[in-house]
Amino acid sequence: MIDQILVILGITLLVMISPGPDMVIVMRNTIVGGRAGGLQSSLGVLAGNMVHITYCAIGIGWLISESILAFNILKYAGAAYLIYIGVMSFRAKDMVLSAETKAELQKNAGKSWFLQGFLNNILNPKGTLFYLGVFTMVITPETSTATTLLLVLIMMSVSALFWLFFVFTLDSTIVRNVLERGQKIVNRVFGGLLIFLGIRVAFGTAMPSPM
Repeated sequence: MIDQILVILGITLLVMISPGPDMVIVMRNTIVGGRAGGLQSSLGVLAGNMVHITYCAIGIGWLISESILAFNILKYAGAAYLIYIGVMSFRAKDMVLSAETKAELQKNAGKSWFLQGFLNNILNPKGTLFYLGVFTMVITPETSTATTLLLVLIMMSVSALFWLFFVFTLDSTIVRNVLERGQKIVNRVFGGLLIFLGIRVAFGTAMPSPM
């Protein structure tokens, strides 16, 4: 079991530090809404991860990976959502807000931030493929239910700790002061990144071979 834990820790850490759509969404919403925006988005991402894990645990993940239609529907829906958020970010006039505006936004936009993180994660077919790979590589039919739950708990705990560190670091005074000096650039960079990632998901995520 120690070997399984070490493998899970290594895989999770590597995935978390690799830039992707989840990181861009959490980063963007942290800049827009401070820690509240970042943490709500992170919770949405974690909820999406739990859905992927559930898919794989009950076999739906395998069905998605084997069905070209289901895989493509998920892929293009996720790509369209990323591009939509990217266009909205690219066109936004203000990305870094005043304290008063941010307080009002935090009061009213919590569900929106959570939903953005959740949809961004759940509509990315790579999430299902990742957890399907973990389940087939690390968790075998001989693995007990208790061990499986422990490994899932480790994955989720490492992910949650990473997002806490990421959001609090990004919302620090030093980082925020730097971002406030270039609001338009921040808008364009995050909008462009999300659009690029959407296009990459649409054209770069190949259907896995049944073999």
